Amino acid sequence: MSSRPIRVLVAKPGLDGHDRGAKVIARALRDAGMEVIYTGLRQTPEQIVAAAIQEDVDVVAMSILSGAHNHLLPRVVELLKQEGADDVLVVGGGVIPDGDIPGLKEAGIKEIFTPGTPTTTCIDYIKENVIRK
Repeated sequence: MSSRPIRVLVAKPGLDGHDRGAKVIARALRDAGMEVIYTGLRQTPEQIVAAAIQEDVDVVAMSILSGAHNHLLPRVVELLKQEGADDVLVVGGGVIPDGDIPGLKEAGIKEIFTPGTPTTTCIDYIKENVIRK
């Protein structure tokens, strides 16, 4: 078991115009003792994966509001696999219809957190499911 904190990349894929939710999650994860790297707005899946590998993260947490979740989130999982980083826990959150969640999970997104989910739920899920290197 590693003694270093869990490292989380918080990312905003696609063309979303605001990031309040991502910043709330980033702060909550940091306050829970995790190291958080935030990519900022309008990141491509390629940029997210490059940052995840460069920062040697345990978790990629993506927040999306644009409606492009069925394309962008699975693409990140696919690129992580191509880079040999399929041990990274990938979670998503934001405005995602309930009907899209099973397909996203099938594509390798381990959990989806929708608006109103307590930050403690996200923190606990990450702590219980991260694969430590």
